[in-house]
Amino acid sequence: MRQIYKMLAAGSILLSMCMYTAEGQTRDDVTEAMKNVLGSDDFKGASVSMLAVTGDGDTLLCHDSGRLLIPASNMKLVSTALAMHSLGPDYRYGTGIGYSGTIEDGTLRGDLYIIGGGDPTIGSANPIATPLDTLFGEWMEMISDTGISHIEGNIVGDGRFFSGMDGHPTWEVCDAGTYYGTGTSGLSFYENVQDFNVSAGEKPGDPVNIEPGYPETPWMEFIYSCTTGKPGTGNSLYFYPDSFYPCGEMRGTFAVDRQPRTEHAANRFPEYTLAWYFWRFLADNGIESEEGPADTGPVFGICAMPQDSLKIIGRTFSAPLSDIIAETNRKSNNLYAETLMKTLGKEYCGSGCYDSSYVAVRGLLEETGVTGHKTIIRDGSGLSRENLLSADFLCDLLMKMTLSPSFEDFFNSLPRPGGIGTLEYEMQSVPFSIKDRIRMKSGSMGGVRCLSGYIIPETGAREDMIIFSLLVNGYTVPLYRIQRALDSIILSLAAYCPQP
Repeated sequence: MRQIYKMLAAGSILLSMCMYTAEGQTRDDVTEAMKNVLGSDDFKGASVSMLAVTGDGDTLLCHDSGRLLIPASNMKLVSTALAMHSLGPDYRYGTGIGYSGTIEDGTLRGDLYIIGGGDPTIGSANPIATPLDTLFGEWMEMISDTGISHIEGNIVGDGRFFSGMDGHPTWEVCDAGTYYGTGTSGLSFYENVQDFNVSAGEKPGDPVNIEPGYPETPWMEFIYSCTTGKPGTGNSLYFYPDSFYPCGEMRGTFAVDRQPRTEHAANRFPEYTLAWYFWRFLADNGIESEEGPADTGPVFGICAMPQDSLKIIGRTFSAPLSDIIAETNRKSNNLYAETLMKTLGKEYCGSGCYDSSYVAVRGLLEETGVTGHKTIIRDGSGLSRENLLSADFLCDLLMKMTLSPSFEDFFNSLPRPGGIGTLEYEMQSVPFSIKDRIRMKSGSMGGVRCLSGYIIPETGAREDMIIFSLLVNGYTVPLYRIQRALDSIILSLAAYCPQP
């Protein structure tokens, strides 16, 4: 992903140098910038939906703004906006420690449960996550305070907070085994990722050298059906995991001239992995579990007790939602976005499945006044190509969010060009004073490039804030050329000066 944005930056520097000096752009100038883009050869055959309005509803540019297009990660604007508005920036995910059975003379005659509450950050390397040893220490203290020094049963990773499929059925097969297609769990661990250390063989046709990395998963069977490719052929490795058997296969090629790297793939058993690590932690600290780790799934599952029958001895909590949403938007984290989507279903419909999430999303859109738009919403991250949104819809959503009590937190969650996240290499030669007034979410997949967000006016007047959405599907030229064209429109909008 970082290489993609470096390419975009290299392709847009020249245009940015020409554009950022323009000041006092009029409405006609903005419209002309859009027309120049749409009339170029790069946009021939592409489908485009564009809209930009001021905070008081004045239209600055518009092209087929009601057309439904694939939004890619612009879908995260929906999941993050509705979660921030409805749950609030201080919402936290809780993880419970509980048990079944009885405690007799320090021995738990039953099972110990790690009861997931949807927190996607457990065990993550992300700075917003509690360090794993600290978290385990807190859980162990709860256990010790209850008087438990020995466990007859299992350590159970309980991910039943969410129900239904972990990923969406419309996701492409090749995405389902990637780090960005892991899907959700009520009890995630290390963002549901499995690392592999990869290096090329000595010559084309040789096996690729692969060793599983973190987390340790000794119960897994890994098959490596991949070969070393010819120089210049790049990296086409894809991991295909099985959800019903502890097995996964790495396929594709890895070019002989590629440097060693760590591949990040999907771990289909995060609940069991977490239980296994906590089981080892407890054993190292003198608390043995006779039956070892387990989960509530079809592979490593036990006959789990209903959650409402478990005795809860304590809870730990995630970072606040504002931090999670900032990571979702700035780093375009699909796991976090899907978790937010399912959380809306859980909180508003009582079930953390996709069907409930759709009901919650529709209700919350109506509640916030975003109505009258045709949309197709499949997931929370934008990984599904069946998602369809329009520039009209996205601008309406962003406009309504300016009225939300949580707007400041939502606005600050969006990346700016040159800042941390997916826009790090965007508009590199544009002065900071201009880039700092732009907050937008990008979205990309094959043939799709979308940018939607806000531009703060130099005057600081709320009514002069610019809200924009630029959606492009079906282009056939290199991505950097589409980005360069969209940059010209955004910079023209940033230089717009309201006429008296």
